[in-house]
Amino acid sequence: GSPAVGAPLLRGIRGLPLHCARRMFASQTEGELKVTQILKEKFPGATAIKVTDISGGCGAMYEIRIESEEFKEKRTVQQHQMVNQ
Repeated sequence: GSPAVGAPLLRGIRGLPLHCARRMFASQTEGELKVTQILKEKFPGATAIKVTDISGGCGAMYEIRIESEEFKEKRTVQQHQMVNQ
């Protein structure tokens, strides 16, 4: 086992900074649950809310899917603004 063997493993973690890589082994759903809770309060009439941390458990980026009647007459840009608020 030469020391070089460990290096490719580190790079293999989706190229994330090390603090993110360490957090992957902690609770990945903590941030997802928090964001989901906030969205449930903001959109009480939503029929579906799905929050996925797509930054590897870092909390830097989330994919958010919301099904709600509130979005029906809104353009995509307006929908995004509502969610970002």
